[in-house]
Amino acid sequence: MDCKNLSMSDHVLDKVLGVVPPCKSQLHLESLDTTILGEALCHQVRRCSELLYCGCFETCLNISQSILDITWEKLNTGYWKDVDINWRYVYSYASLFKAVSQMSLESKRKNVLDAIKTCDMGLLMGAPVLDNVLRRLVSHLTCMLQKNDAGHQTPTLKQEETIGKSCEASPEFHPQIKIKRLKTEHFSPKLHANQIDRVSCPSLEFFQKNYKTSHQAVIIQDAMDFWPALSSHKWSIDYIRKIAGLRTVPIEIGSKYTEESWSQKLMTISDFIDDYVVSPDPESKVGYLAQHQLFDQIPELQKDICIPTYCCLGNSDDVDINAWFGPKGTVSPLHQDPKHNFLSQVVGEKYIKLYSVEMMPYLYPHEGILSNTSQVDVENPDLDKFPLFSQALYTENILRPGEMVYIPPKCWHFVRSLSVSLSVSFWWE
Repeated sequence: MDCKNLSMSDHVLDKVLGVVPPCKSQLHLESLDTTILGEALCHQVRRCSELLYCGCFETCLNISQSILDITWEKLNTGYWKDVDINWRYVYSYASLFKAVSQMSLESKRKNVLDAIKTCDMGLLMGAPVLDNVLRRLVSHLTCMLQKNDAGHQTPTLKQEETIGKSCEASPEFHPQIKIKRLKTEHFSPKLHANQIDRVSCPSLEFFQKNYKTSHQAVIIQDAMDFWPALSSHKWSIDYIRKIAGLRTVPIEIGSKYTEESWSQKLMTISDFIDDYVVSPDPESKVGYLAQHQLFDQIPELQKDICIPTYCCLGNSDDVDINAWFGPKGTVSPLHQDPKHNFLSQVVGEKYIKLYSVEMMPYLYPHEGILSNTSQVDVENPDLDKFPLFSQALYTENILRPGEMVYIPPKCWHFVRSLSVSLSVSFWWE
């Protein structure tokens, strides 16, 4: 079927105009490697696309779900890095077919919400196809839904129940009260004399000479003030919910990733805010949106931040950007990373404790896959089991909004949030 006899229904075309290719031939399904995927699966993908473009949305929905189920098994077998990229491409294509079919069956809000979730799953598990069509489609659907809801927003049943139980105790539900009100709840631990140095917006030359070259950690002030996230689009619970509340993300459940009970859960950011950030159940485990490439998934938030100028001193233009969002008490256990890092604080405060690479003999790293993580509980060390830890020298300080801490490669660091917190990390080489 070619462009001139396209029969996808007009109302669907109106909704996705300029995002989804107007004809099947522009999907470029011939790029899929049949030697990896098998002819049978590739045939199903082609058939699914034909059904989509002839308007058979219900059948397309069923077949696309079958393709997703098969691909899901492949993506979750063995190590992620060993999965051939073609399987992720198929997951993205099937997610695209499913999302368009979902919003095509009926013009209901729930169908659009389902399509948004399908796109997010494709972004999380798949690989970009067609100039990242899923990211463009989900942005289009979210914008469409926000415009439709403007002026007559109503809370979800879950939000109504939460508001009814805790509105008085949680003023941050009020649309005009920003997350900064939570600063009154901050607890600042007593710091010792060995504090991480602070410096106000050093020049590139000064930073290179005094910190990067010598692998010396430092807290940099006055280098983020111009970020929209700290000024014109100041981040708050309300703002994050408005821009990204409908989007599905992976949430870490448990106080530390080193614990056996630690797990991950997929949920919308709005539900995460309700269940774990604003009004967490004291009986439930801590929830944390940690080390997630949120800005690749939701470019509307990426517009609010800027890559630190100092990253230009690296050997590569590639900078890995991750979001860290959670309630008071989230912990990153003592560990080290192979790249330079600017941990940049946008909302709330975090306690930072650093050990130089020379201290590694006293830090008892795990063996195997967690070899970059210490076995020692920094806040409650078992000195009978880890006696040398008492000899490890460290520096510490509190990272405040508008500050970024430079953490050199392989510098061991422990982090605890002292309040509701939202940070952005920039890893570079």
